Amino acid sequence: MMRYSASALLALAASVAAQSRGFNYGALDLDGSPRTLQDFTDQFNAAKALPGTNGQFTSARLFTMIQAGSSNNQVIAAIQAAIDTDTSLLLGLWGSGGQEGFNAELGALRSAIEQYGDAFTSRVVGISVGSEDLYRESPTGILNESGVGAGPQTIVSYIDQLRELIAGGPLANAPVGHVDTWPAWTNGSNSAVIEAVDWLGVDAYPYFENTVANGIENGESLFFEALDKTRGVANGKSVWVTETGWPVEGPASGAAQAGTDNAQTYWNNVACRLLDTDTNLWWFTLDDDQATSDDVSFSLVNPSDLTGQPLYDLSCSNASSSSSSASSSVPSTSSSAPSMTSSVESASVDPLPSMSVSSEPSASVDPLPSMSISSEPSSSSVMVSVDPIPGSVSSTLSSFETVPVTTAADAGSRPSDVAGGEGPAVVTSTSVVAAPAPTGEDSSAAPAAQTTGPQTYEGAATRVAGGAAAGLAAVFALFL
Repeated sequence: MMRYSASALLALAASVAAQSRGFNYGALDLDGSPRTLQDFTDQFNAAKALPGTNGQFTSARLFTMIQAGSSNNQVIAAIQAAIDTDTSLLLGLWGSGGQEGFNAELGALRSAIEQYGDAFTSRVVGISVGSEDLYRESPTGILNESGVGAGPQTIVSYIDQLRELIAGGPLANAPVGHVDTWPAWTNGSNSAVIEAVDWLGVDAYPYFENTVANGIENGESLFFEALDKTRGVANGKSVWVTETGWPVEGPASGAAQAGTDNAQTYWNNVACRLLDTDTNLWWFTLDDDQATSDDVSFSLVNPSDLTGQPLYDLSCSNASSSSSSASSSVPSTSSSAPSMTSSVESASVDPLPSMSVSSEPSASVDPLPSMSISSEPSSSSVMVSVDPIPGSVSSTLSSFETVPVTTAADAGSRPSDVAGGEGPAVVTSTSVVAAPAPTGEDSSAAPAAQTTGPQTYEGAATRVAGGAAAGLAAVFALFL
């Protein structure tokens, strides 16, 4: 019989406890209104109390740092809710809003660090630069009119800017990654992003893979094939499952049928298998948000009763023995991922260095600045000024011109950015209006959703024959 020392057992327990399990949370509610502090608080508490889950869903994946509907790039209310409910955070910085939009995301992140300090930074398990941007920039994404994306060099530039922003501060050791679909990761032209990140986030939805036999009986194998293919190009880096799920309502997608029975089967065969490993997992989703299309629902709960019984059994008590035993064949991802708990606790909490972010696309970033953001009452544009942090490493900085731009206040990487969804919205200081469909890589809004076009293996955001990069919201003027 194999024996373990007390220290080894404690280390094993700590490793298991360090794994993140949670859900994706958009910035807009199902009716399109910005989610409030109370909304996020209720959802985070409901996730932790889900019957049958032993309270293990204690993490939240976000798509933006900016509060939807704000005219001055306020920090998203989910940060305060996470502090209040002791929820860990996979932060998201929207990467398809152009340089000005990313500047605003960096500014909001910096504001959160200054405003909340260790109560915030100690809960950060990772930071994602963008979500499915590479897919939307791909020939398939463009063909499906999936919305504005960003190329690999742009994402790498944003990653570099983020690293400079957090260098020497309390998030210096936070693992930095990018989230995309498995075909984007396995495309050799995107290898520079793999080299730049600490971890890869994969979005995989067999339900939408309607060019292959994607009935529920093949859901498990399709998902784990996607996961294995992503791991195969990760160069030993951790692969986190950032989105997957099966809809409880929706139209047929190839051989795939929506419904609670099939969602239950997918949970038993995929979620339960993942939960039996050390893989970081953010399921899609606890409660549908505005990014979920009108005719597809991935919600685990009744929106009118978050604390009631889930729509199907989450206990894994009926998970198939083949799925349970197969979990041992899923490669471990924790060994190459730094432990966020330990890295955050040991991180320096001295004032952050200063940074300069130029509005030019090729902006260079000096160490982190103090960023103040104000809005002219009579304009939807925003003036951003940058001041040095007292005692910072560098006080050299540049100022932004007044430029109307867009960023994400909700992310377009969810199943709702598709299939007949409305066009993106522009959020100004006073109103939310439908946005026209722009063109170009760095357009300030995503094109309106289309209901035609091939349906393939896209990520959650652009699924059913292409849709708007849903959930982009205000920074200066934003989309969705």
